[in-house]
Amino acid sequence: MSASSAPSASPRASLFSLSWPLFIELLLGIAVGLVGTLLAARVSDNAGGAFALANHVSATLFILFRIIGAGVSVVLTQSLGAGRRDRADALARAALGASSWIGGITALAALLLAEPLLRLMNAPAEVLPLAAPLLIALAPAMLLDAWNASMASVMRAHLRTRDTLAVLIAMQVCLLGLAVPAMANLGLPGFALALAVSRALGLVLHLWLWGARLNLRPQRSDWWRLPRAELAAILHIGLPGAAENIAYRLAFMVSVAVVGTLGAQALATQAYAQQLMHFVLLFGLATGFAAEILVGHLIGAGQLHEAHRLVRRALARGLIVSVVVATAAALASPWLMQLFSRDPAVIAAGVTLMWLTVLLEPGRTFNLVVINALRATGDARYPVMVGAVSMLLVLAGGSWLLGIKLGLGLPGVWIAYAADEWIRGLLMWRRWARHDWVPQARATHRRLRAARLG
Repeated sequence: MSASSAPSASPRASLFSLSWPLFIELLLGIAVGLVGTLLAARVSDNAGGAFALANHVSATLFILFRIIGAGVSVVLTQSLGAGRRDRADALARAALGASSWIGGITALAALLLAEPLLRLMNAPAEVLPLAAPLLIALAPAMLLDAWNASMASVMRAHLRTRDTLAVLIAMQVCLLGLAVPAMANLGLPGFALALAVSRALGLVLHLWLWGARLNLRPQRSDWWRLPRAELAAILHIGLPGAAENIAYRLAFMVSVAVVGTLGAQALATQAYAQQLMHFVLLFGLATGFAAEILVGHLIGAGQLHEAHRLVRRALARGLIVSVVVATAAALASPWLMQLFSRDPAVIAAGVTLMWLTVLLEPGRTFNLVVINALRATGDARYPVMVGAVSMLLVLAGGSWLLGIKLGLGLPGVWIAYAADEWIRGLLMWRRWARHDWVPQARATHRRLRAARLG
């Protein structure tokens, strides 16, 4: 590996300073999802399952945004690391226009195809009438979320994670303040209405921050233009990154469909356990996002040695914390599950899933940290090619084999989750540890340096 002069900032300090606002952002996002699930579960377990199923489909549709989101974060950090602020601003404007198109397509799909999409998920008969109106009501928030996500990615690439945290706090406070009365009067669609209002507030705040912090003010045409050169750079990273996310989401949805065949109770148990599991993975996810941002800056500056050391350090921290937090959550799960349900069968099944999470989370941490780092170097295709095979055979196929064919039910599905995470995670770490990403990183740095000198 080659290295240039010392980094402009201490990666050790920067990793923490970027990680903690991201951690709180993710924590708030999951906390709001938890509150929504709790409010739905108070109506009935069927309503809790419907809330989870509609949000699964919404997240699957929104994965299209990863085509832009995965690419803009990487190429923007690389450009900033190489001192190309002009190119970074052009990329930000291109991401905004692309978000309008993708967000609009996603919202239309939710509006027009809600019931067919939910039927593909094997939605139980008692859940479908509740989930379909909720998914339709979520459509406007999907477009607003696309804009907010792209604008927040630009802010983070500029290392403005505290500003994005402030926006998220404002959005989530608004959401929680509106969701309780809205759901009391409108049922599940009330949550979608509160979500849309909070996302509109986020858009206003992001526009103000772009101007105040970045001196970046979108023109009217930026909301719909698709500039070829900037989009080509974004798609070079974004398409493989999105393909990996799409492959995972599709495989995961197969597993959710498997759970759907086990009945409404199993679907509700899965939804409750996943809400708790989301809290467990927060630190690894925040660390992975922070590592991606810093590795992108370091690759742009040609500091490959420092990028390698940073990833090793981030992974070690993530593994230790994930095991400790997962074990603590499993120990507390008999009481935590009672937040969602009083059914002894649901609680017992949820506790079993939380102990399986202790096995699952270290494998997931490898993926959260190392895949993001590989993408930031420009090595975006390997995670897709290797990961898609494991997701198809182990995650999707394993869920069916263990959950239905061998009769293990929900525990079988979660064993498949763990096996997939470990197989992919160890393969990704093998690629990083062997420095197989270095040729792509060097090519990225040379390309940026040539463009700057030119």
